[in-house]
Amino acid sequence: MLYAIGDLHLHFGSQLRARNQLTDRRWRDHEERFLKACRNIRPEDTLVLLGDHSWGKNLQEAEPDLAFIEKLPGRKILLRGNHDMFWDAGKTDSLNARYAGRLTFLQNNHCTYGDYALVGTKGFTFEGPFFLNRRGQIAGWDREAEAHAEKLVQREAQRLRISFESAKAAGLKKFLVFLHYPPTSILEKESVFTRMAEEYGASQVIYAHCHGETRFHDSLQGEHRGIFYSLVSGDFLMWKPEQILP
Repeated sequence: MLYAIGDLHLHFGSQLRARNQLTDRRWRDHEERFLKACRNIRPEDTLVLLGDHSWGKNLQEAEPDLAFIEKLPGRKILLRGNHDMFWDAGKTDSLNARYAGRLTFLQNNHCTYGDYALVGTKGFTFEGPFFLNRRGQIAGWDREAEAHAEKLVQREAQRLRISFESAKAAGLKKFLVFLHYPPTSILEKESVFTRMAEEYGASQVIYAHCHGETRFHDSLQGEHRGIFYSLVSGDFLMWKPEQILP
């Protein structure tokens, strides 16, 4: 079976920096709850982890967190998240060489599950600042921040296309897309990521990053234009990995 979950935010080798994790009931003892939920994963199964694996600011601090992930059952595939400071975008090959046979790092490449290609990248979306009116509705936003965000979106879109083309060159025709950021911002109904998923005929887009009940519906969920969208951030799933394929 193929499972997915994101945003473990482990901190076995570093100091926890997200204060909400100390008080929010969904985050209480989340490592133990996640570990218990993984007991159903078999050695022949695959688990995709969609970024924000560690609070470590470098590989040395992140190594205890990666060791925790390595000990989980099944094959583990990791996607880069915005908090994964240990993972330089240009050093994915060196991480794959270092952890060969133990962990696989998905960026500018692809993995397989049966006859499916698993493609992905960190992604990016514009998250504000937003300006609200007295009713709490969005009345405007920071245009300069939006322009900067668009540059990051285009860079990540190029990385996703490299992943798609890598799979296509290998003769694969069925695609699952994994993103850390949601595929659309709260201002969008489509994006370069949704259009690319449609262009290559992907059947699913799976993403994470959205934390807290107020953020769980920031992007697409369910079927949209023939593609099924799923949010798999850990606190949304209450730490039970989501089955993506049998």
